[in-house]
Amino acid sequence: MEDYVNDTTTTEGTSLGDARLENVRFPIGRFEEDPQPSRAKHKGWVDQIGAVPGEMRALVQDLSERQLDTPYRPDGWTVRQVVHHLADSHLNAYVRTKLALTEDEPTIKPYDQALWAELPDASAAPIESSMSLLEALHARWVVALRALDGEAFKRTLNHPEHGVITISWIVQIYSWHGRHHIAHVNALRNKMGWW
Repeated sequence: MEDYVNDTTTTEGTSLGDARLENVRFPIGRFEEDPQPSRAKHKGWVDQIGAVPGEMRALVQDLSERQLDTPYRPDGWTVRQVVHHLADSHLNAYVRTKLALTEDEPTIKPYDQALWAELPDASAAPIESSMSLLEALHARWVVALRALDGEAFKRTLNHPEHGVITISWIVQIYSWHGRHHIAHVNALRNKMGWW
């Protein structure tokens, strides 16, 4: 772990270090919204959301407690926190999706994901509860999303930090979000030789 930390942090002040840190923080790139998505793109994103629990389980099922408590980057969350964060974040996204489908532009409440990740249920609890939650949650969420027609993806909610957003935006960002954190764990496994 020391080599990993030193390799990334000793060069942060340089453009090479900044690029390395950017690649570690955003291994699949930063989220970019598609403002005019097709039906096929929505289907692909929903399929990606559906794949997240199985892909994450495959990456973490054989990790030791020590490995689960390893941060994926310097000053980053541990693998354990990433798994619990996915459950927390996607649970909020599911509820927000349902609110947007059943209310006219509801205002949702944001939360501090960094503080949530520090709570004992995210920083120290076994990951199985969140893996089971993620699997059950995504099973329901994907059923709801696959039933939507093109107009339903345009339904909106008001996010105090992002303004008015659509269900399409939710689907896009959470498709990216799942792949983003899977890439974090996958990159750490590769870096540490955990195969």
